[in-house]
Formats: sequence, C-alpha cells, structure tokens
Amino acid sequence: MDRKQMDILDEVAAERNRQDAEWGAPAIAIRTAETGYRILGEEVGEVAKAINERRRSGVRLELTHVAAVAVAMIEALDRGSPLVSGSLGGTK
Repeated sequence: MDRKQMDILDEVAAERNRQDAEWGAPAIAIRTAETGYRILGEEVGEVAKAINERRRSGVRLELTHVAAVAVAMIEALDRGSPLVSGSLGGTK
C-alpha cells in the first residue's frame, strides 16, 4: 500500500472516530445491519448530490463518510449485531 492510500485510510479512521464521538462508541447508531444500510444509503445520496452540484471536495468528503460507515457496519457485524431489528443475528 502506498503513502497516498495510507493517508486516505487515515482520513477514514478519523471519520470513524468522529462518528463515535458524535453518536457514541462504538457507532451506537448502527445497532443492526439494516440501520447501517440506511445510513450508508443516505451517505451515498450525499455523494450523488455533490456530484450533481459539481463539488469535487464535497464528493471526496462524502466518499470518506461512505467508507467510514461501511467500516462501522463491518465492526457491528463482527460484534454480533443482528442483521435486522428483532433478528437473532444469523451467521451469514
């Protein structure tokens, strides 16, 4: 992995830390994969909006948010969070 890639991953990690500071660690807003997917969809929508508005810096920022939410979803799954509300969790 080159330095630029490491810098980008550092930005994603910083965004994850910001999310935990805002919502409670570990990413309390993502209690199920279902919830995480909704948050991820919102962030992807913000990427599309920034693209439509031709805001390069906005696209980059929102892509960082998308990556951080995806990481939070992986963390939640690894903690055994259920896939959907009321789910027993499942293994797949």
